[in-house]
Amino acid sequence: MRQAHTLLALDTGGRGLTEITRRISAWVDTAGMRNGLLTVFVRHTSASLLIQENADPEVQRDLERFLARLVADGDRLFEHRAEGADDMPAHVRSALTATTLSVPLVDGALVLGTWQGIYLYEHRLRGQRRQVVLHLIGD
Repeated sequence: MRQAHTLLALDTGGRGLTEITRRISAWVDTAGMRNGLLTVFVRHTSASLLIQENADPEVQRDLERFLARLVADGDRLFEHRAEGADDMPAHVRSALTATTLSVPLVDGALVLGTWQGIYLYEHRLRGQRRQVVLHLIGD
């Protein structure tokens, strides 16, 4: 068994999904492993990771509308507003989604479904600099 890891730095454009599948796959190719398990981890409490459909952009818009209804910015329920009305809602959105993903690697390729992509989901309204850690174990 071998291991490899790297850190991806990403600038987001504000709230929404940014597909990172190609960047991740490109790094996996350089790691030179054929079979194993990739762990993807975002190092933030107001952003998350999703494996989601990458064919129809309506899916992303629908997800955002659903989360906006579920966790509204400026909701008076929240006391934590240190960085604005979207601060605590961003933390809740992150808690409801995922900060870590695992993706199998088989024959040198990530085992994703036909319409699946890996996304960084920015939950803050303004763009942020985000860090995503990739760790691959395999042979």
